[in-house]
Amino acid sequence: MKTSRHLLRAGLAALCLSTFAGAALAEKLKVGYLPASGHAKFFVAQEQGLFKQEGLEVELVEFVNQADGLHAVTSGKIDIGAFGTSAPLVHYSRGADLKVIGGIMGQDSSIVAKQENAAAYRNIADLKGKKIATVRLATGDAVLRGALKAAGLDWKTDVQIFELKNPPAVAEAVKSGQVDVGVTWAPHDVLAERQGLKVVIRSGELQPGHPCCRLVVKSARLNDQATLEKFVRAILKAEKFAAQNRKETIDSLQKYVKLDREILETSYYSAWLDQTSDPNAKGTAQFWETLADSGFIEGNRDIKGLFAPETYRRALESLAKEEPNEAFWRERIALEKTRNTL
Repeated sequence: MKTSRHLLRAGLAALCLSTFAGAALAEKLKVGYLPASGHAKFFVAQEQGLFKQEGLEVELVEFVNQADGLHAVTSGKIDIGAFGTSAPLVHYSRGADLKVIGGIMGQDSSIVAKQENAAAYRNIADLKGKKIATVRLATGDAVLRGALKAAGLDWKTDVQIFELKNPPAVAEAVKSGQVDVGVTWAPHDVLAERQGLKVVIRSGELQPGHPCCRLVVKSARLNDQATLEKFVRAILKAEKFAAQNRKETIDSLQKYVKLDREILETSYYSAWLDQTSDPNAKGTAQFWETLADSGFIEGNRDIKGLFAPETYRRALESLAKEEPNEAFWRERIALEKTRNTL
């Protein structure tokens, strides 16, 4: 009996030490996000324990706009952030010390109008002479300006663009008649339709497959590749989890975006939301050209220097090695090869 008690105590002590060691060794990261349905993979990775599986202790830090989030990355207040494509590219063009290691979502923006006017806006050329509300440097804002140019319209003279603070302000401007149409994104597009507006044009129709929020870090962060790869592994696991577990995904999302479940589910599982997690260097480089055409890009910095795709590549390959028969990883490997070579 004494021997058994000694063995039990020894086992419990070893378990406690192991647990303590695991907690002590957990690598801490501060990660910035926007309260949008497209950022659900952060919430899934947190709530479903996927960050912990990778030995990470992640603090999710909410930002209401991209500018504040990017400043937090460049100033070292947070380690990783995901913010719309436009803002990181503009800051990079001005010399910001940024690297893209992956993505969190793509497409997902839309143009909304009043129901009674919706039929008048069948394509981008129909916006000539109209008042348009947008959020400056949001992804949809850049897509809009690029599409206007492609249609032979000058966004400075052929339309009137009003830059507002956030998507709710855009929707309110459309509802009140202060503008004719507005540019928003999920889940605010779904909310706008619940409030009587109608989506008339999707950003994916204007620039198919365009990227949105990219995972960005300071260059110095690349010195800690092991930690970054663990983080991207958790995001990839969350992508796979969300594709296969709808209820639990919305449970996780609802803890961070306080909206009706139906709205969140409609927006996150929309056919217009690209949920892949790779850097999409080709799409981002194309977006760079869109911003340059729109007058947002300053200087002649080489866009190739923005990307660090090896982080994503190694994280994905390690997951595929662990599950060699998993079709999900094979599909992501094939996609990565087509989108991340410039």
